[in-house]
Amino acid sequence: MKGVVFDGTQAQVVDDLEIRDPGPGEVLVAIAAAGLCHSDLSVIDGTIPFPVPVVLGHEGAGVVEAVGAGVGHVAPGDHVSLSTLASCGACPDCGRGRPTMCRKAIGMPGRPFARGGRPLHQFASNSAFAERTLVKAVQAVKIPRDIPLTSAALIGCGVLTGVGAVLNRAKVALGDTVVVIGTGGIGLNVIQGARIAGASVVVAVDSNPAKEAAARLFGATHFLGSAEGDAVREILPSGADHAFECVGSTALIRQAIDLLDRHGQAVLLGVPAATAEASFLVSSMYLDKSILGCRYGSSRPQQDIALYARLYAQGRLLLDELVTETYPVEDFAKAVDDAHHGRVARGVLTF
Repeated sequence: MKGVVFDGTQAQVVDDLEIRDPGPGEVLVAIAAAGLCHSDLSVIDGTIPFPVPVVLGHEGAGVVEAVGAGVGHVAPGDHVSLSTLASCGACPDCGRGRPTMCRKAIGMPGRPFARGGRPLHQFASNSAFAERTLVKAVQAVKIPRDIPLTSAALIGCGVLTGVGAVLNRAKVALGDTVVVIGTGGIGLNVIQGARIAGASVVVAVDSNPAKEAAARLFGATHFLGSAEGDAVREILPSGADHAFECVGSTALIRQAIDLLDRHGQAVLLGVPAATAEASFLVSSMYLDKSILGCRYGSSRPQQDIALYARLYAQGRLLLDELVTETYPVEDFAKAVDDAHHGRVARGVLTF
């Protein structure tokens, strides 16, 4: 079968992947569509260290093909959106409703794929850049059939991360003010999360002026080309209640912190290099300000994906509008080039 494999030097589309049958508690999914996320590119450029060879992709949706023993919530033929959280459901963090912190779901990649007799790693417990993938049952969330799978694919990472950061981690309240630095796939979902939460002001910041229309469509009330200088303060003289950094730049992290009002929160979503260090003025933090890390939108995928599907049906959550371009998997290189040059909010590979 076809898939995208990174061998440590290059990522290429291959057609000779194999995958094993599902075991107990596992689900085999025929992937219909998978979003190209910055995290996939970060594996290729080394920002995110990951063992190789690896089948890439982690933001997918498809149709259940087979299930292992003990799986009852999905069945062959069901449409599913896939999460990256292979959480155990039994540890203290899972018991507290914090599956993103499950220690059994981080840093232990499986190897359900093979190529030429050699096992390949699975990226983010998901590997959606393949015609079929194998996930733990908890990762497969049944969705209504009327959601296009090209749109449903984006729920599994971009929506869970961006909207979840607003609703679950920052807990933006009605009337709050928000600054979003970076309006790619994650940033747009932060913007629409702020809109859904009832933020009164949502300032989108991006150096690419071509992104203004999309930012405003998703809910931005203002758009700026830079967070430097006094531009944000002209809109929010006292600062923002919440500032989300969605790029992964230590300089922009500092800007997000400096833009906070008293009792404000800076939420870090972008992923800089693993060894990167950021600085801030310590004295400013005593005004009850906070810097919050956020993994995967602090999400509970089985609950949150179902919620976002309902919001989509109500017209409150935009999904179709996130899909800027679709590409057959054979055009992976073009999708990467478009993403690198900011031509798309989200490109989606199809199988």
